[in-house]
Amino acid sequence: MAKYMILIYGDAQQWDAMTDKQWKAHDAAHEAFVAKAGTQIIDGQQLEMAPTATTLRSDSTGQIQTTDGPFLETKEALGGYYLIEATDLDEVLSMATLLPEVHASHSGVEIRPVVDHG
Repeated sequence: MAKYMILIYGDAQQWDAMTDKQWKAHDAAHEAFVAKAGTQIIDGQQLEMAPTATTLRSDSTGQIQTTDGPFLETKEALGGYYLIEATDLDEVLSMATLLPEVHASHSGVEIRPVVDHG
């Protein structure tokens, strides 16, 4: 089995504007994904909103610079992830279509295979 990281992106302003009813539907969709993936989920977490991030980068002299917030030039920011095991990308795609971020106009998911160094 290969490992895949599902990165969940969205617009924090859109998430903040969701009603209780929308959040319940959103959470139910994640529960459906978790039910389908079952024990294939290795880990998954919702992240705090992007402004709470801290970014480290080195400058031209090699000194480490710390910046509050993510290094973004877009409204979409990383909001959470799932790390799953699956037989192939097609299996991951089948599961990921259940995620509400795939269906919302302000968000989406990115799926990447995890490099196996072993």
